[in-house]
Amino acid sequence: MKRFCYAAVLVFTATLVGCGPTGRVQEQTIEVKPNSGLEQAKQLLTNYAKGQPLGSEVTSFTKIVEEVRTTDPARANILEKGFAELQKPKVNTAAKAKEILAELAPRQTG
Repeated sequence: MKRFCYAAVLVFTATLVGCGPTGRVQEQTIEVKPNSGLEQAKQLLTNYAKGQPLGSEVTSFTKIVEEVRTTDPARANILEKGFAELQKPKVNTAAKAKEILAELAPRQTG
């Protein structure tokens, strides 16, 4: 019983020492940047390309396309058409997502 009491006191003391003034918490400011519509679309398409099935996020497709249209109308058109094709029955979601991602990739000029 004495050993148990000594062990309990030791654990309690160690806990108090660990929470003392030397273990202060340093505050940091972390800037969180909102994902652009294009980044959201690419993330969804990447997940589909890896085999994730379509889910409730399809309801956000229109909003994503509208957001992309404000900065990049050409890519918004690609997304609009691609998202519509993804929702068709019996479509190979992974293959179609990869195709859309390839269309969204920046064109190399040279």
